[in-house]
Amino acid sequence: MTQDSPSLQGLHIVGNGVSSASSTTFSSTAPFPPSETNNTSTSTTDMATSSVSKIVSQARSLAEVCAALRAKLLAFLALQSNDETVQGTQRRARDAMEVIEDALRRYRPEELSLSYNGGKDCLVLLILILACWPASIQPPSSSSSSSPNSTSNSTKQTIPRLQCIYIAPPDPFQEVEDFVATTTEEYHLDLARYALPMRQALDCYLDEKPHVKAVFMGTRRTDPHSEFLDSFTPTDKGWPQFMRINPVLDWHYVEIWAFIRQLDIPFCSLYSQGFSSLGGTKDTRPNPALALNAEGNKFRPAYELTRDDEERLGRDR
Repeated sequence: MTQDSPSLQGLHIVGNGVSSASSTTFSSTAPFPPSETNNTSTSTTDMATSSVSKIVSQARSLAEVCAALRAKLLAFLALQSNDETVQGTQRRARDAMEVIEDALRRYRPEELSLSYNGGKDCLVLLILILACWPASIQPPSSSSSSSPNSTSNSTKQTIPRLQCIYIAPPDPFQEVEDFVATTTEEYHLDLARYALPMRQALDCYLDEKPHVKAVFMGTRRTDPHSEFLDSFTPTDKGWPQFMRINPVLDWHYVEIWAFIRQLDIPFCSLYSQGFSSLGGTKDTRPNPALALNAEGNKFRPAYELTRDDEERLGRDR
């Protein structure tokens, strides 16, 4: 089972990588110009840790979080850049927003959930959803909005928390557990954690939340068993039934990291230690393609990898 992009292919978690039948490669000179990436005074691990500390120290309401993320996203989409990766990521983000907004028209907030485990793909999806999330709130009735005392009625409404399901591996990294806990608090998530096999966890979740009809997935087309998925794909026969929503299906690895870094989104510290795909402690190690020495004990950060087909080189399965 994988950690990065929980994909329910018939429903089972798959990871960020290329299946044996695929050899898709997408490369770029770098996700950002050198001036945007070089920081010789602070290690990437410290950067990730300080970013997480920063968001924890800022107590904000869900409405404020959504507004801040939407402002960041719109600023990124308005950015004028000659970098092909940035341009491609902007197109992917716009496409993903269309899928998310379509989902918000089809389903009520209580009918939606996100498969979230702190990995980079579902983290990107979380940010995109929350940037669009206020749009899921119905405007006040005309009678209430006409009242002279009803200033900013829409901003006074309670925004429902985004429901999430986290199916933990049997041997989770503590760094991942900590990051999930931190982001659950920061982003006001209504998260249910299960340390159960996939089907059993899903059955339990839907028993507890029978109103859930659709689940946002951080699945990418380069993930195993995901090459034939669509933006809206029902679960396979024999699995708990709901609609899988896949807004980041066609994103490439470098675009995931371009989005995270352009929007300055805190991420799990393991990515700063050379891990490019996260599973459990027994089947995951730093990516050898990111090794800095022959001994393989020093690694570049995950965002310096550029090839889709090298993403899972640190995974045993």
